[in-house]
This record gives sequence, structure tokens and C-alpha cells, in this order.
Amino acid sequence: MEISSKYNPATTEDKWYAHWMEKGYFHSEPDEREPYVIVIPPPNVTGVLHMGHMLNNTIQDVLIRRARMKGKNALWVPGTDHASIATEAKVVNKLKEQGIQKNELSREAFLEHAWEWTHKHGGIILEQLKKLGASCDWKRTKFTMDDDMSESVLQVFVDLYNKGLIYRGYRMVNWDPEAKTTVSDEEVIYKESQGKLYYLRYQIEGEEDSITIATTRPETILGDTAVCYHPEDERFQHLKGKRVIVPIANRSIPLIADEYVDREFGTGCLKITPAHDPNDKMLGDKYQLEFIDIFNEDATLNEHGLHYKGMDRFACRKAIVKELDSLGNLVKTEDYQNKVGTSERTGSVIEPRLSYQWFLAMEKLAEPALKAVMEDAIQLVPEKFKNTYRHWMENVRDWNISRQLWWGHRIPAWYYGEGMQDFVVAMNDTDALESARKKTGNPNLQISELRQEDDVLDTWFSSWLWPISVFDGIRNPDNPDIKYYYPSNDLVTAPEILFFWVARMIMAGYEWQNEKPFETVYLTGIVRDKLGRKMSKSLGNSPDPIELMNTYGADGVRVGMLLTSPAGNDLPFDEALCEQGRNFNNKIWNAMRLVKGWQSDSHIPQDATSKVAVDWFKARLNQTLIQIEDHFNKYRLSDALMAAYKLSWDDFCSWYLEMVKPQQGQAIDEQTLEATIGFFEDLMKLLHPFMPFITEEIWHLLRERKEGDDLIIASMPDTTTIDEKLLADFDFTAELINGIRKLRATKNIPFRDALEVQIADKNQEYNSRFESIIAKLCNLSKISMTDSPTAGSFGFVIKSTEVFVPLSDAIDPEEERKKLKEELNYTRGFLVSVEKKLQNERFVSGAPEQVVNRERQKKADAEARIKVIEQQLKTLS
Repeated sequence: MEISSKYNPATTEDKWYAHWMEKGYFHSEPDEREPYVIVIPPPNVTGVLHMGHMLNNTIQDVLIRRARMKGKNALWVPGTDHASIATEAKVVNKLKEQGIQKNELSREAFLEHAWEWTHKHGGIILEQLKKLGASCDWKRTKFTMDDDMSESVLQVFVDLYNKGLIYRGYRMVNWDPEAKTTVSDEEVIYKESQGKLYYLRYQIEGEEDSITIATTRPETILGDTAVCYHPEDERFQHLKGKRVIVPIANRSIPLIADEYVDREFGTGCLKITPAHDPNDKMLGDKYQLEFIDIFNEDATLNEHGLHYKGMDRFACRKAIVKELDSLGNLVKTEDYQNKVGTSERTGSVIEPRLSYQWFLAMEKLAEPALKAVMEDAIQLVPEKFKNTYRHWMENVRDWNISRQLWWGHRIPAWYYGEGMQDFVVAMNDTDALESARKKTGNPNLQISELRQEDDVLDTWFSSWLWPISVFDGIRNPDNPDIKYYYPSNDLVTAPEILFFWVARMIMAGYEWQNEKPFETVYLTGIVRDKLGRKMSKSLGNSPDPIELMNTYGADGVRVGMLLTSPAGNDLPFDEALCEQGRNFNNKIWNAMRLVKGWQSDSHIPQDATSKVAVDWFKARLNQTLIQIEDHFNKYRLSDALMAAYKLSWDDFCSWYLEMVKPQQGQAIDEQTLEATIGFFEDLMKLLHPFMPFITEEIWHLLRERKEGDDLIIASMPDTTTIDEKLLADFDFTAELINGIRKLRATKNIPFRDALEVQIADKNQEYNSRFESIIAKLCNLSKISMTDSPTAGSFGFVIKSTEVFVPLSDAIDPEEERKKLKEELNYTRGFLVSVEKKLQNERFVSGAPEQVVNRERQKKADAEARIKVIEQQLKTLS
């Protein structure tokens, strides 16, 4: 069969992915094997593949493919998240384009549009993951709004409510005016903002005097209900018991004293707006102040905004400053830098707002989850994130789980009266009616008299159940899947969701399975551009992953992503990495074509050169297998890939194949060819988790395969005893060969001209078993041992061994003497500098041992080089 001169990723990738799917290699069912399980962090159903997904899912695929090849029953569960806020925003925008406003639709009609949008766009990212090579069990694909998943969510809500952990409260929440819903503390992103500090004059009631307060939000003065100062601040002791007039509103409000006030901020007087600041709310509760909410849901001003009613909050800020200035109430303004909370989902500036919301008490749930990580029942990789985790969990706050949206899991609470606490919680309206009749004592109460809660649950309230609910462990806690696959092994995710997803999954695991949800959490870094900026659409610095794969092939991009991706550290992505990955593909493809082009002859015995080459590479392969196993055990995937990369490119292609390659037009012995193909197969096994497509293709080109003999399910190579002496001898040999090659290059001696080598080996460092390889790779006519090299020889030193190459006929003696004297003077100067350092007692006693040893080695190397140069000068005289 003719093999293409170039590797074609486009045809190869589609062919093998279809083959793997057809054979069902990604599917798993419980059996007698040890399971290895990963549940995918479900991407938003609105999403398309970005570079963060590429890194995260490549890592997961590497782990799952390797486990499959190690004989485990590997399962990677895929799925998507319904993403309440993001999806509803997409649907609202789509309706606007059609001239339809959300408030013109019933809830049921809106949800029909939402489901239509989801069915049309929801599978895009999963299809894109297939192009990457993701070996997910697509038959088990889950969606957080599937019927069984939704039932699990509602069951958990009812269970937590019955345990007294879910309650309804009137609290200050983070309000997203664009999405018109609350968001959790973890979904608020604080950004540095250059704003203004406004100094405003408030008239003291009944007096000519006034006080000045400083605020960054002058528009909220219309909701002021007090002014506060520190009780020990001497400047304001005369104000005790007095009142001031709010500018524009002309309302009288009390002056109060509280230690909360920072005397150094602004003027030392603080305006109190309990409805629009969490700290002000605390003072409002403490002093029983009036709460005046001046904003609508969209952050426009309501009737309490007086003549600014209907105006946007930021437009109002500009207008009200002008009015305050015209009234003489604006004293001055100063530039002021502060941090402003913004919604992670929409980017809108968050508005603190008082409203009735549903909360989940977290303290009790957090206890086992904190213990599990701090006692290493669950490992965080890298471990540095344990401190962050502990801080969050020890300071956990109750979780606001309600969202003012229609798309999502509707809260299973039904109101039977007008009071905000007149409700029951149940799985459905039938159960709710039964509970309401009991609670009210009214047996004639009808379903039509009940009103279900309008809010939906926070998206994370379904996601925290993911490791359990994908196996139906909430509804059926003893089913075969949950018993076999739970807990999973590795979770691969980003540090920024360590608390509001990872920690909550751990809580859920202990609450409903009495067991951790996973063994290890591998935390990836952020993909950044060459300038260190986070990749994003808005910056225009994020390449399209699909275009990258079309250009470099999926394997090239996978290798490029993993070459510099240590766990927990950011990935400085450069497209050149993908090019490096593609070049590696081409390297092993060309190596395969070389080997497949060899003809074997059964009558040719294996020669000494080939035998020692085979023995050496077998030892090197086993050494690397052990290194790779260690790297994987420590989740150093980048190091594991680099070890396999170097073994393939350097050791196999650059050394081994050159050692055993037959002369042009000649055959190779069958024993060496079979060993070479066997090594190639082992390399493909090692590389398959990282670059699955090209390795499967090469696997099938190396030799004829039976049906089902596919690389994806082949076993990883077994390790055997390593001949450490053989490896050490080759390291010496490689230095010797490189030294001779360098000498040829500097003296412009073509390879066709055979050379003689003389070795002065005083400490028996040279082993003659690689002699035939040295002769072959360097074209040597003779290798001999000597104490007195031939006149006109040039040489170099390996450890304490001196190597000489007679070159008297190939060089200009005068020119060479000049070069050698220059090098001798430089080396002597270098030796003096090193000796001075080693004679310094403070350096020798104070520097780390390895640093001192490195200087001693420099001294020994310089002394040996001086000796060789002096010998060369002697032979030239």
C-alpha cells in the first residue's frame, strides 16, 4: 500500500473518529473491571468552543484515553448546563429582533421559545468537542434540564427545605439590572473604576449651619434616611439629637452616632441609605430607620426618585450633580478610584437591592466538605489552592438560590395566601395542595387558589448535583450506575469556580451519598496571549479553536496546548506551539515512512551495531515509561508529554533509526526490523492519549491488523528491568559522537572522508560496546586507545576522557595554533575566576551545596580542557 508523503489530518481525523464511534469504544457499562470516571464540567448550552475549553477538555481526554489503555473501564460523561441567565438573555434578544418583548408573553409561551432555541443551538459545543477528539460516552449525554435531572433538583430542594436548611428571607442581594435577577456573591466581578467623590452640604434643621458628607453615589441621596458620625469624633459632638434636611427631597432625617463610621474617610460624616447599601442596611436595622427603595428592576428611578422618575441611574447621577450645584449643595468633587461590582454574566454594574429571596444555610453543609480537602481525602492539584479553599469554606455565607427568571428549574413552592410566608414546598401541585390544606386547616382549598413561586433556582443549584445526578443517584440512590461509577476519579476544572461549583459538589456528595464526589481536582490555569492578557472575544486576542484545528490538525493543537500547561499555572499560548505540534506529527509520520520503506532479508543476521542499538532503546524506553508514570501520578501532564516527545524525536528518530538504518539499496535483518516496528508501536501507545488521530493511523500502517486490533484499546507497554550501565555508556557515547560531528563541522570535513579517533581513557569511562555505532554514525576508519596522540591531532574532553582526531592533512597549522592559543588564554582566565570563587570561604560555606559543586565541576572541566589544548599545541609544533 502506498503511503502518502504528507500526513493529512482532515481525512484521518474524520475517519478514525467515525470508526471509534461505530465500535462503541467510548461507551461504558458496569462490569468486573476497575472503573475510571470523569464527569465533564458541563459547558453552557449557549456556548461555543473557546481556548479554555480546548485546554480543559484536552486534559480530560488525555486522562480518559490513558485509563482506557491501562485496562480500566473508562467513562467520560458529557453534557451541558442550561445556564439560566445567559440562555434567557439570548432568547430575549432573539425575541427583540422579531419585535417581541418578553413581558408580552406568558411564561409558557416564553419557555416554548427558550426550548426551541436550546434544541437549535444547544449541541454546537458538543459537536465541536468531537473534532478535538473527545472520547466521551455520547450515549450518556446529559442536560441539566432533562426530566430526570430536573426531578433530582426539585427532590433536593424539598429535602433541604424539610431539613430546615432552605428558608425565605428579606435580604440585601446583588441585583443585575440588565438580566433583572439576583446573582450570587461569587458571580460578582470587582473592577477598578475611576470615579468621583462628591462633597454635599446638608442643612441642619432649624439652623443656619450645615454639615458636609462625601459620597460616590449622589443619586442615592433621594433614599437617605439618616446621617451618621463616629461617637468619639469631637468635630460632631454638638450634633447629638439633631436632624438634617436631605437636599432636593427636602426630607428631615436624624443624625445618629455609630462606631461603624470611618473618621478618616471623606468628612467623617456618612449618609445612610439602608435600601441601597449592605452596610447601611445594617445600620438601618440597628436604629430602625426607614427603608426607601428608589430604583426599579432595571435601575431606573421609581416614584421615590421624584422628578427623576424613569431616568437611568447613571444619567440621574449627572443630572442630580448639576441640580445640587445650582442649589449650592455641591461643595466640591475629587477624583476617586474604587472597585465596582459587575455581573459576571452581563457585565452590568451590580445594584445592592432589598428583596425577598430563597436562601440555603451553608454552615452545616460546609463542615464535611472542608474536612475532606484539608485532610486530603480529596486532593487539589496544585496543592496551593487548599488555603484559598479553606478561607472560603471557613467564611461561608448562606447561598441566595433564587433567580428572577423564567428559564430554569422553577422553585417548587406554592403560595396559598397573600403573606410572603404563606407557602408550602412540594414536588408537584397535587402534593402542594394536600400540604396547604393541612397547613391552613381548610379541606376545601383548591389547586386554582394556589400560586407557584415565579422564581427559578440558581443554575449552580443543579450543577452541584452533577456527579450524582448524571448517574441518577438522587432519585435512585442504590442503582447499579451510582454504585459502580461513584465517586469519580478526576475532576478537571478552573480555579475560579473552585468555590461555587467544586466546593458545592463536595457538599452535595457528602449530603446525599455520604461520600466524596471525586478523588482529585486538577485545576487548570488561564489561557493567556503572549502579552499575558486573558484571551477574550472583546480583546480580539483569542484564536478560533476550529480554525486552529483546520490549520494544524487536532493533534497539533492538542500537543501545542499541553506543551506549556502546568497544573494551576496560566498557559502562555502562542500559535507557534501548534506549529510545533504539527511539526512533531510530520516528524513521526516521516519516521514511519522511512521504516516502512525498508526491505528485510531473513538470511541477514543481526549485526553488533543493531543489537546494541536495540538493547539501548529498549532500556531508554523503559526508563521513560517509569518517568511518564511518575509524571501522571503527580498530574504533570506537560512533563509526561515532553518525556514522550523527546523519546520519540530525539532518542528514536535522531539516534535509534540512524543506528539501525541500512545502507541505501540494502536490506535490513528481520530481527532488527521487527524490534523497530515493536518500538514504534510502543511509542504510538505512549503518544496516543496526547495525539489520538495520527497515532491510530500509524498503528494501522505499521502492520496488518485484525478486526478490533485498534490502538485506542491497546494496552500500554509494560516496564522491564532497566540496564542503567547501558544508558550511562550511551550518554558518554552520544557526547563522543556529537564532539566528532562538531569537529567535522568546524574544520569543514565532509562526512564521506573517513576519520581516525584516538582515545586517552585513564579512568575506564569509555565502553567499546558502542564502538560500531560510533564508527557508523561518524564514518570512522579506526578507533584506538592511546597515551600519546598523533601529531596534528585535535580533540575534546568528555568527563576525564580525552578524545583526539588526527587532522594534520586537513588544516592550516599556523591558523590552528592561533585559534588554540586564544582559546587557551580564555580558558586559563576562566579557571582563575572560578578558583577565586572557590577560595572565598564565605561563598563555600554559605552557598547551597549544589552551587558549590557546580563551580568545582567548572574548575575540573577547565583544567581538563587546558590539558587537551596544550597537548594539541604540542602536536602542532
